[in-house]
Amino acid sequence: MASIFSRILNGEIPSYKVVEDHAHFAFLDINPNAKGHTLCIPKKETDKLFDLSQEEYAALMNFSRKVALAIEKAIPCDRVGMSVIGLEVPHVHVHLIPLNTVSDATFIKKVSMTNDEMNTIAKAIAEQL
Repeated sequence: MASIFSRILNGEIPSYKVVEDHAHFAFLDINPNAKGHTLCIPKKETDKLFDLSQEEYAALMNFSRKVALAIEKAIPCDRVGMSVIGLEVPHVHVHLIPLNTVSDATFIKKVSMTNDEMNTIAKAIAEQL
């Protein structure tokens, strides 16, 4: 069965797309820790980060770096944190989270935003790429 992220890639589920390339896709987390919380995924469905080949791993990290630098320009924050946990969705994903405090990275504190706010944020990050 396809993961929810594969379903997003296939257009079966809408997302707040930030950017994509031939092998990766970045979109806003719909249950964000902070405004601008973005997920970067490989288009190839792979369950665990370390199941990626060295080349796929490096490519995902390079893609994530580009997105993180754009987030830093678009979203006021002290830094962009990165987390890879992978327990909720069986599809590799890198969380890029704008951080101002340590608690922003805990996955306990969440923010709510309207569709318009999410679209505005996705566009603001994309414009920095």
